[in-house]
Amino acid sequence: MKLITRNTDYALRALCYMSKHEGLVTVGRLVQKLGVPQPFMRKILQKLNKERILESHKGQGGGFKLKISPKKIYMVEIMRVFQGPLGLNGCFLKKDICPNKGKCVLRKKIRSIEEGVLGQLREITIASLI
Repeated sequence: MKLITRNTDYALRALCYMSKHEGLVTVGRLVQKLGVPQPFMRKILQKLNKERILESHKGQGGGFKLKISPKKIYMVEIMRVFQGPLGLNGCFLKKDICPNKGKCVLRKKIRSIEEGVLGQLREITIASLI
């Protein structure tokens, strides 16, 4: 199980870098500084722009910059953008409809762990990572 995927990791690193540097940051600069392959970085930045976390400026001298304060960009939101809804509590049998859903002891224990993990993730902002 991976809690953070490669794209989420790249996005978090890019956002942290951008929050430390004023003004526009180009894809090329991020690729060079972070060591992330250009095709991945371009797609990640486009997705963050679509989600209105970044704003893009086209043309010569263009690039991307944060649209939101680093204090208001939460890690859990970036995870949701790149990984979908967060949850650890899928049935280990991979069944959509489980007859034991209401009384499954394992499900209740995992639910408790999930709530603790998500609670801590909700507190992490980009500002707290830099």
